[in-house]
Amino acid sequence: MPDESGPAETSTAAALDIRSLRKEFGTAVALDGISLRVPNGSIFGFLGPNGAGKTTTIRIVTGLAHATAGTVRVVGRDLAHDRAAIAREIGFLPDVPGFYDWMTAVEFLGFTGRLFGLGGSALRQRVDDLLDLAGLTNVATRIGGYSRGMKQRLGIAQALINAPRLLILDEPTSALDPIGRREVLETVASLRGRATVFFSTHILADVERVCDTVAILDHGRVVANSSVAALKERAGVHRLAVTVDGDARVLAERLEGAPWLVACDIEDATLRLTVSDAQRAAHDLPRAVAETSLGLLRLANEEVSLEDVFVQLVGGERA
Repeated sequence: MPDESGPAETSTAAALDIRSLRKEFGTAVALDGISLRVPNGSIFGFLGPNGAGKTTTIRIVTGLAHATAGTVRVVGRDLAHDRAAIAREIGFLPDVPGFYDWMTAVEFLGFTGRLFGLGGSALRQRVDDLLDLAGLTNVATRIGGYSRGMKQRLGIAQALINAPRLLILDEPTSALDPIGRREVLETVASLRGRATVFFSTHILADVERVCDTVAILDHGRVVANSSVAALKERAGVHRLAVTVDGDARVLAERLEGAPWLVACDIEDATLRLTVSDAQRAAHDLPRAVAETSLGLLRLANEEVSLEDVFVQLVGGERA
């Protein structure tokens, strides 16, 4: 029987190519014709508020759910026709991974590798390499004694045991303390160029730190898909820092309803403003400060963050 999925991926093809993907649950539409392309070797951030459709997308790509319409190609193969071959090319870390707590990391990775048909010296070398990647080489403790950060790093290692070309991570840094989060992000960053990483998260700072390209999903639709730098450039918003010699909350109340104000964060005596019109905001702010009887100590431009862009695109909802 001919291979209906078409030729395997070339070096210029996308690791993941989704086109017009739709998923319905009865009358509810979870995905409304989304399209996105994940470049080979990239770390791709997948953002969206709760209920946007991120988990549904991942379930379809990993074969855990079926789409209502649309196509998904993974490393050049059509998911509808070559599901078994695609499964061998994907590594997946779910948001709540499960482990056998009585095993050590060596035992767990060895067990996982044998499920993929690995064995002998090749498996031992693969386990050693992944333990080194995860920073767990000299850890003899059983998994039940691991911190959450250690478990997440082990989870990434097990997702890589079959040397996948597409690694899908679902909320890998969620609920981690700052040290665990940093260690997981360093592990993810070390994969750049070695595998394509599809990084789904609600933590915007993590995406800004490690991702090359990002897609933002809102109500089942892709509202942005580009490099992080390009997304900031064309966002149409600006950041201003305003420091006063009194209670900044008074100024924040005075600015409510300003036509150029997108978002306002208060840090002690400083307001960090996201604005749609920097020139008009800079013109209006000194007068607004004067009307509150506060003193203006500082007014300066700041770099736009991915959070600023996200808030603008999804109408103020937080990922």
